[in-house]
Amino acid sequence: MADNLHVRIRTKGRLTLRQLLRPFLGIAREEMDQKLLPLAKQLDMLDGNRRVSQQVLLQQYQLLLKLNLPLPKFQDTGFRVYSQSDEDGLVLYVFSLIGMTNRICVDIASGLPDGANSTNLIRNWGFTGFLFEGNEDKVREANTFFAGPETNVYPPRIKAGMVTAENVNELLLSAGVSGEIDLFSLDMDGIDYWVWKSLNAIEPRVVVCEFTSYWGPDKSVTIPYDPKFTRPHPNYWGASLAAVVKLGTQKGYRLVGWNRYGYNAIFVRRGLGEDVLPEVSRHECFEQPLVQRWLEYRFADYPDTTKYPWVEV
Repeated sequence: MADNLHVRIRTKGRLTLRQLLRPFLGIAREEMDQKLLPLAKQLDMLDGNRRVSQQVLLQQYQLLLKLNLPLPKFQDTGFRVYSQSDEDGLVLYVFSLIGMTNRICVDIASGLPDGANSTNLIRNWGFTGFLFEGNEDKVREANTFFAGPETNVYPPRIKAGMVTAENVNELLLSAGVSGEIDLFSLDMDGIDYWVWKSLNAIEPRVVVCEFTSYWGPDKSVTIPYDPKFTRPHPNYWGASLAAVVKLGTQKGYRLVGWNRYGYNAIFVRRGLGEDVLPEVSRHECFEQPLVQRWLEYRFADYPDTTKYPWVEV
């Protein structure tokens, strides 16, 4: 009791920063409040409403483009709202330059909303989402999340079940999505290469595809196809960057960048924004200091990945 009373006395007797500064500034309390209130309201609005701040940012990118002024470097535009790393900012930058059309996104192996590449677009940009997730607990959590006030009127369609090369197109068509869409995100930690290779029900304008950076920029390999694949090793999954770039090229896409740690590649369909989002070399990804540090951290404890079977593609 004495300790609590002591804390209350100390708190009550402490001067605020405004009280300390008032004699030096010579500004009456009412005048200070009047001057600071509009600014405080603006800051509160920006901090409390991610949508507003993102809209301002998108308009700034578009203004630079319209005035033919230098655009920022792709890797400098990343930030995280819900994505694992800085994919939210990178994707927003891409759409600021090529535009959004029907605002439809498909996310295979969407996982939890906090960590997905589609959540920001669904929650803050009015995208219609078609999400597929094999873990039923994550599906339940996602349904609860999207029942919130931002998306409860028209939540994304979330389907539980495993996606394979054989059923991916049927699943999409039965969910009611086909043809051109704005974003396709693929993060299966497994047979990603084979699922994207089989995909033909949709024509994404932008693709975010996870890859394993273990093999560096040149080795074009993937795990063998197994529709019931489960990871026997923390680093045995997916395909190398060279493999997904090669596949993307075959399907009409060019590599425009990657996330800051070098495990999510971002592709744009050929013919869209080529003057402002040029194709980049996959070698540049592995030259980034943060990617190099991530490689050291990620693979240092698991050096035996090569003992598992890999397929050259």
